Amino acid sequence: MLRATGWKNKTDIKHRINEVLVQVGMQNKTYKMTHELSGGEQQRVVIARALLNSPALILADEPTGNLDPETGSQIVDLLQQISDSGTAVIMSTHNYSIVQTFPGRIMKCENAGLVDLMQG
Repeated sequence: MLRATGWKNKTDIKHRINEVLVQVGMQNKTYKMTHELSGGEQQRVVIARALLNSPALILADEPTGNLDPETGSQIVDLLQQISDSGTAVIMSTHNYSIVQTFPGRIMKCENAGLVDLMQG
């Protein structure tokens, strides 16, 4: 991923990968293949990959869709931390309990438009 976006130095690449794995709490799983990870761990790897090039915005489409409630809450908490550190996060979800639990601006798709429901 990093090479495709212009990173050349192998040491810099390894360092950046380690940084984002630490950020998402996956630094101790580097030896595992993706299929060996739990659903929550796989989602953390996806988020880490999204963070590699320090984006201004992350779009998270149903990031808790196939996860149990506790793991889903951990993933949303991680996205909240990322948002708090300065990266804008837009998350779509059908999970109303997550909407109620985590503060933030809430928009609803309605009549081919967006309705601002509340500011958290």
